Amino acid sequence: MPATNGRVTIHMVASLDGFIARRDGGVDWMETADVFEGGETLGAEQIQDFLKTIDCYVMGSRTYETALGFEDRGFGWAYGDKPVFVLTSRDLPKRRETIRFHNGDLAALVNDRLRPAYGSIWIVGGGHVAGTSVRLGLADEVRFTIAPVLIGDGVPFFEGLNLDVALHLLEVKAYKSGLVALRHEIRKSS
Repeated sequence: MPATNGRVTIHMVASLDGFIARRDGGVDWMETADVFEGGETLGAEQIQDFLKTIDCYVMGSRTYETALGFEDRGFGWAYGDKPVFVLTSRDLPKRRETIRFHNGDLAALVNDRLRPAYGSIWIVGGGHVAGTSVRLGLADEVRFTIAPVLIGDGVPFFEGLNLDVALHLLEVKAYKSGLVALRHEIRKSS
């Protein structure tokens, strides 16, 4: 029986119409000029304190390539010195020692390797990865940060999800940037 001490969170920023990227992988729409006066301010120190609570990240190869592109444009590496498990069957550049490539069973990776070793496991990219994680019952919660934009078409947050999943709302926050963060617990069926 797999260990289940680690908590798995799926987190992505998506457009209001539920897309995490354009069909070509573009995420230029994430930079909006919206201002919501009633929203909270999220400072760099708060962000850094929060990121310290995450033990490792899991992402698909296209998300990894997007993160490398952000780094190349001077935005830095968003994942700090935490282990990042990249799901891929392709040869990709390994720019830091914290990157680990995985080509195989996602459930085995999460349940057999990650849950026993890490308390806070974040799945941060790929609609296919998010959909598969939910379908396989691997995720404990979903954090959905909604950007104030409609893009009409793109990669859905939960690609290929073919079942109903009951959720329980835990938290809602609105930020001055116009972003709205929703946090839901996934109801486990008995």
